[in-house]
Amino acid sequence: MVQQPWVPRVSGPGIGVGTWAWGNQFLWGYDPSQDPILAACFRRAVELGLTFFDTADSYGTGRLQGRSEQLLGQFAADLDPAQRARLTLATKLAPFPWRLGRSGYRRAFAASRRRLQGKLDLVQLHWSTGRYAPWQEGPLLEGLADLVEQGEVAAMGVSNMGPQRLRRVHAHLAQRGVPLRSLQVQLSLLSPAAAASEGVGPICRELGIELIAYSPLALGLLGRPPGALPPLPAGLRGQLWRRLWPGVQPLLEAMARIGAAHGAAGDSVALNWCRAHGAMPIVGLRTVAQAERAGAALAWQLSLAERLELDQLAFAAASAGTRMPANPFESA
Repeated sequence: MVQQPWVPRVSGPGIGVGTWAWGNQFLWGYDPSQDPILAACFRRAVELGLTFFDTADSYGTGRLQGRSEQLLGQFAADLDPAQRARLTLATKLAPFPWRLGRSGYRRAFAASRRRLQGKLDLVQLHWSTGRYAPWQEGPLLEGLADLVEQGEVAAMGVSNMGPQRLRRVHAHLAQRGVPLRSLQVQLSLLSPAAAASEGVGPICRELGIELIAYSPLALGLLGRPPGALPPLPAGLRGQLWRRLWPGVQPLLEAMARIGAAHGAAGDSVALNWCRAHGAMPIVGLRTVAQAERAGAALAWQLSLAERLELDQLAFAAASAGTRMPANPFESA
């Protein structure tokens, strides 16, 4: 049974922590020698009031699949009981082709809960299969709703769903009496579609669904100062940075100016832009310094004029092709 209910926010969105990099060697260069650094980062994040942690059963490269959940479960278990009780641990279950039917997630859910050492508050469908196997998704969602009804987990959510499918899923679950608590989508100044009037953001506000923004720093690009091209990360991230760098300069310059007015760094501006649109950003953290910067972003908020200026720049950049690649699995 779950150890505490997952309680949605009531006073505006906070900032959560994403753990995609914990175990991912291909994109983030993870090595097990980094575990003590990750543990220190986790402890500092909790001290600073960052208590929502998001992971997935597919996080971790190759033989390290599930490593993110394992590390998160271990770090949380090392806290004193009062601190651990204040955490919200969320995971996402991948709709792999072999996970079929209403019980298709049963074994995966049990494995995730074991890796998280029994602390699992929110379970989410990792991505929609609406574009390629719509018949698979419905039974899997029914199975997640069963877990909520049976008291195995406090709440369920979905990820990478567009407006039409989100409304249908919400309505169906409402008929069952199971709330759809959250939607997780890519949302950043370089991926602003969810914040548009026709996006999922207004629908989430209408229906009372928590909106969770992943990749709020656009794989780290929005954490860089404007100017000369910085040293590039290896692999695909570096290729993406190189392509987007010229077009992102107006945004980075505005972020630096707005951040300076608040005594904050540009990445704090990017996180608070998500919050200004009613979304909780889940920022990837790997070091104590990164946790410090994310915690500092909780201390202030954008003014309406600042948000509108950034909106204009973000949508102009997207129209000109300076934007993050869309998730290919996101449904309409």
